Amino acid sequence: MAPSPTAWASPLASPRLSYAKQNHRLPNVRCGSGSRGSGGDENGTPPVIRAAVSAITELLRALPPNKKPRQAAESGDTELELPRSVEDVVAVLEADYQRAYFLTGNFTLGIYAEDCLFEDPTIKFRGRSRYSQNLDLLVPFFDSPSLELENIEKGLKVDTKFIIATWKLRTYLRLPWRPLIAIRGNTTYDLDEEYKVVRHAESWDVSALEAIGQLFVSTPKQTGS
Repeated sequence: MAPSPTAWASPLASPRLSYAKQNHRLPNVRCGSGSRGSGGDENGTPPVIRAAVSAITELLRALPPNKKPRQAAESGDTELELPRSVEDVVAVLEADYQRAYFLTGNFTLGIYAEDCLFEDPTIKFRGRSRYSQNLDLLVPFFDSPSLELENIEKGLKVDTKFIIATWKLRTYLRLPWRPLIAIRGNTTYDLDEEYKVVRHAESWDVSALEAIGQLFVSTPKQTGS
């Protein structure tokens, strides 16, 4: 979700790969309950916030696209060898984080199930194509973005294999008052028996209301940032 993969900050340090415990919680990061059937209240997010984010997303979707579809990236996915283990999925995710996929929209579509569930504290929906479209909608608004992968772990809860990645995101937005968005969080990737990602769930170190509040704070861009 950014103007180009080269626009973001310096290369990432190699993250640590380990096994997560069943009730794993990352320090200083608020994690939701992870319940698949839960609604907006599980993270304490007011329903009005979720409704507003969904409305804005649909409005952006109705506008003419600002960039070409991800044809090149998707064609590259057709040559992707199907993951055969959790370690294979971890390797793909590490490469996607190197490309700052939250901020560039450049990610490996093929490792996700077509009806994968995507959720964060403000929105929840199904469909990898819709996720790709949402990234493409937001990319033009990011300026000097960076995404640092701090850690990546794999684990097992009940019968579900999963991967959890801890990251730090920072970007200015291309708005007249140039707000700065800075969030630390984690993403949980639940895998099916074919090692496809069936759930992509984000948790943040700030509430949804605090995150949205950053949009309205004027932050002068610092030299060299």
